[in-house]
Amino acid sequence: MKNQFILLFTLGILSLSFTSKVQAQDDHQNIIKINIISLIASTTSLFYERGLNENSSLQLGLFYTDASVSDTKIRGFGITPEYRYYLSEKGNMQGFFVAPFLRYQNFQLTSEVTQFNTEEGKATFSGIGGGLLIGGQWIFKKRISLDLWGGPSYLGGNIKLEGNSTEDDFSTGAFSGGGLRAGITLGVAF
Repeated sequence: MKNQFILLFTLGILSLSFTSKVQAQDDHQNIIKINIISLIASTTSLFYERGLNENSSLQLGLFYTDASVSDTKIRGFGITPEYRYYLSEKGNMQGFFVAPFLRYQNFQLTSEVTQFNTEEGKATFSGIGGGLLIGGQWIFKKRISLDLWGGPSYLGGNIKLEGNSTEDDFSTGAFSGGGLRAGITLGVAF
């Protein structure tokens, strides 16, 4: 299902790039992007960026994951609103930027059955956090965007255990605390 979603999204971006009328490089006000690094972690991250003026934009990121960390299976989603302030004079949504962001995440956690634990552990983790990114975005061929970014982040949250589960059943340290958020996206500007 996830691979079909990625394929459909990619085909949609390609069709937009070939069927939209060509605009001047500075005329684009929207960019739809996919984080190519997150695909390695069994996660699909999609972004929509909307220019506000020459130096700033708003971006909304959505992600869905179906991955494993240690012996914990993770399935869930996240929403990341972000404000970007561009430091360069290259035009709308281009050049180096700083970007404060917020993030909400909600995961269903399932621990595997082991020789010591005969029941499958289940829990729900929800968290909220934020951070600050630095990065750069460039538009090539008046249409294709390349966006590189990274920076510190913090996430706090709580875990709701189900049944006889304990926090020891899950690798919860991967979800809370300080960390690094980074990515490389490819997209289409229109």
